Parts: sequence; structure tokens; C-alpha cells
Amino acid sequence: MISDSVNTYSDLQAIARVLHNVLLDYPCEVSIDGFAENELGDTWPSLTNSAENQQGKVLLDSFLAKWNSEQINELKLDYGQLFFGPGEPTAMPWGSVYLGEEQLLNDKSTVALMAFYKHNGISFDLAQNQPLDHIGLFYAVLDQLLGQLVADSNNKAVYETMVILMQQHMLLWSGRCLELALEHAETDYYQAIALLALDFQSVLSTELNIIPVSARLFK
Repeated sequence: MISDSVNTYSDLQAIARVLHNVLLDYPCEVSIDGFAENELGDTWPSLTNSAENQQGKVLLDSFLAKWNSEQINELKLDYGQLFFGPGEPTAMPWGSVYLGEEQLLNDKSTVALMAFYKHNGISFDLAQNQPLDHIGLFYAVLDQLLGQLVADSNNKAVYETMVILMQQHMLLWSGRCLELALEHAETDYYQAIALLALDFQSVLSTELNIIPVSARLFK
């Protein structure tokens, strides 16, 4: 497992929580104000100090240093075109769109994920109806699991659950989603988030010794 595991898991949990909140829904002034006040670009964990991490932190720091509430509509428009619509989002946040030939929501891969969650006692209390393979919800589950490893870094059941979640359900497609987000983002904010999410996934995969599983992607 991870050396200095509690501190590493704690950093990764903090990142997962931010990514969950940022990617699941439209941005709001209160959240961005908080990120700016806490200088999130500076305080974001460096992890392995990869190029993605460094570039993401610089972009995030630059955006937050110049942030004012008049930019919120620009951010909302960027989030919408990336992850929500109207029209087809440029970085679809649902796994089944990438993994199913028909590119449908709630397809076979979503059903398999739901069965995995039920088997492992993982549930959601969602404010609005949302396919459970939304990338933001994966980060919510990782937040929960990493929190359990912070409490007990030797919990093999939680460790194995997280490995299966990432290897068989998430990493098959999430990198492609984030690459599309990086390509199409029109603000430094969402470019930064895409880079930092890619870095997070890479680091966590390495720390968990995940052997990548290849899958044909349809998007």
C-alpha cells in the first residue's frame, strides 16, 4: 500500500471532495469565493509534482487571483458547454456514453456499476435525478472510501473496493472525459480542474497498484 499512508490518503481525500463538488454541478459564487480566500491553487497538494499538477496549480492560482463575481456567468457557460448542455456537452460526464456503442445514458455499464454499489453498500442522497456513473459521483465515492482509509489505512476491504471501482468502472473512460474537458474548456478554471483531476487519478492509480484495463471507447 502507500507509504506515509494517512497523510497521503488525507490529501487525496481532500482533492476528491473538491473534484466532486466542482464537477457535479454548476459553479456558484460562494464556492469560488471560498477557493479564492483559501488560495486553493497554492494549497492544492503537489502529490508527485507532475507536469499536470504544476500546470493545473498555476492556472487555478492565476484564475483565483483575478476572480470577481462578475465572472460567474462566464464560468457557468463554460460548465454548461462542457458537462451539461444545452445541446451535446463537449466532455460528457457519464461513463455509459463512452462505454456503450449506442452512447446512451444508464446503459449496461451503468447497471453494472449500480450492482457494484449495491453489493458494497454504497448509496447516494442526490438533490436531483442523475445517472450514477457521472464523473462527479465517482469522486464522491472516492472521498468516502479514502476517508475510511484515513481512519484505518490497513482496511483491506475498503482498499479492494476502491481498486475495483477505479479499475473496472471509472478509469476505463474518465481519462477521456477529462482530456475532452481540457481540450474544450474556455476558462483557466476548468482547464486547471481537468489537469488536476488527471493528476489525481494517475497518482491514486499508482498508489493503489492498479493494473489498467483497456476498453473500446465510443466517444
